[in-house]
Amino acid sequence: MNLRDLKYLVALADHKHFGRAAAASFVSQPTLSTQIKKLEDELGVSLVERAPRRVMLTPVGRDIAERARKVIADVEQMAEIARRSQDPEAGTVRLGLFPTLGPYLLPHIVPRLRQRFPRLELLLVEEKTDQILARLRDGRLDAGLLALPIHDDQLHVEPLFDEPFLLAVPQQHPMAMQDSLDLHELDDQHLLLLEEGHCLRDQALDVCRMSGADERDGFRATSLETLRQMVAAGVGITLLPVLAVQPPVPASPDMHLLSFRGDAPHRQIGMVWRRSSAMGDFLVQLANQFRELPAQLLQPPRPALREARA
Repeated sequence: MNLRDLKYLVALADHKHFGRAAAASFVSQPTLSTQIKKLEDELGVSLVERAPRRVMLTPVGRDIAERARKVIADVEQMAEIARRSQDPEAGTVRLGLFPTLGPYLLPHIVPRLRQRFPRLELLLVEEKTDQILARLRDGRLDAGLLALPIHDDQLHVEPLFDEPFLLAVPQQHPMAMQDSLDLHELDDQHLLLLEEGHCLRDQALDVCRMSGADERDGFRATSLETLRQMVAAGVGITLLPVLAVQPPVPASPDMHLLSFRGDAPHRQIGMVWRRSSAMGDFLVQLANQFRELPAQLLQPPRPALREARA
């Protein structure tokens, strides 16, 4: 048994297809298939159920694949410890971000990271929260930017910043005559929300429960951009995180933004990584760069509000 064969098994578990697993492993399909068969012979068990158009791991195959992930992650941690002992600010960091944060935060932070850590290779992975957590636990990601709270004793959580929500309404909506509102003014309103699986949906539902609003029936968006377009088209109103309306995102002349007065609803963003990670000390430094995001980016975009009222 060797590490290479364990990696082939994990690739097969991920892709459930010999051809795709081979491509991901940069080997030919016959090579991967042969090595999996050798691994089965060595262990004396069947790891894979082979059917004409699909591949499934046997129960023991799934168990061994999960253990193989941990072995691979431990070996990579050893290599990381050695590498960072020579140059703590070099190497690769695999960072996960969820879809309603990544596209809006990265333009503001990546240039800062390149300047501060010029020898760092940052590999960014955009996935929903549950997928980021799964990849963190099995070692496929080094850290994740997630909405808090995260309840997992195996993970270290570093709070970064609070991101307020704004209410987005069509220009012809009665609320477009004002620049701000109290939370209770959402009572009896029907909000457009994202589909299941997005953490922003859960956060918006929390705001609905606090304010007396509810979800609009018959519509669930697949992305934040769909929500934005639906509001601009006059279909309804929604909550948007403030980073999603900052430049370079273009302002929409058909959409008006309102900030909340008082204790505004918001989400807390944090960086999360395994407590056992070999790069924990460096990840604290990386988190500090996100924590120093310019304060004006977390404020309502005043020029956009003035343009909407014009």
